[in-house]
Amino acid sequence: MSSTQQQPTYIIPPPSSPNWRTPLLIGALVLLAASNIYLFVQLERVRTESRNDLARLNADMNAAVEKMRIDSNAEVQRSRRSVEDLQARLAEQRRAADRAVGQAKIDAENRVKLLQDKVAQEQAAQEQAISQVKQTADTATTQLASVSTDVGNVKTDLGNTKGQLEQTIANLKRATGELDNHTSLIATNAKELEALKELGERNYSQFTIKKSKTGTRVADVMIELKKADAKHNKFTIAITADDKTVEKKDRNINEPIQFYTSKAHQPDEVVVNSVSKDTIVGYLATPKVQSGRSGS
Repeated sequence: MSSTQQQPTYIIPPPSSPNWRTPLLIGALVLLAASNIYLFVQLERVRTESRNDLARLNADMNAAVEKMRIDSNAEVQRSRRSVEDLQARLAEQRRAADRAVGQAKIDAENRVKLLQDKVAQEQAAQEQAISQVKQTADTATTQLASVSTDVGNVKTDLGNTKGQLEQTIANLKRATGELDNHTSLIATNAKELEALKELGERNYSQFTIKKSKTGTRVADVMIELKKADAKHNKFTIAITADDKTVEKKDRNINEPIQFYTSKAHQPDEVVVNSVSKDTIVGYLATPKVQSGRSGS
């Protein structure tokens, strides 16, 4: 064997290709760190905003609670005042009711007393009336005989008066007027005029007329005295009826002066019973039936 030592053999490696993994890994690590930092920043921002929102929400809730407390206190105060007002009004109404009850009691007592007094007065008045009735009855019994006598006298007087009236009526004059030969009973004095009224055949209106320019209204006509001759019992008058005026000249007393009006079929009649200086006294007789004449 050869004694020479064998030299080691070195194999020179071939040149290495470029290493791109390391930069990529470093880039990935940087990107991951950046994203973590971004996320951390965003998380802190969200936390800060959440805390701020929570603080605002808490403040709003506190304000709302405080407002509700204030409003509740105000409502409680209003309710309390309303209750106090109602209690005061109730107390006043109770006092008024008590006063009304007291007054009503007093009024009732007064009315009872008045009624008692009135009953006592009426009883006294009734007793007095009964006493007066008894006295009147006694007096009436005493006077009855006298009254019977007086009644007999009155009947006699009435009979005499009736006889006198019938005699007066029988003595009345019947005169013929100037219209259509119409005749009528004439009264020459107050007694005979009363007899005519008792007959009831006509309406009678007495008059006293003085001489004047305006005339005097008697019933529905106007009579104006134009002239009065007391020495010869003559007179002149103007009669106005239905807006028509007729003058009756130189007429005598107790002479019927007749004229028609539109109200009746029978004539009206003026009778003068006495004539004095510038004055006449008499009556106007008008028909009972007042119905218009045809063609009038």
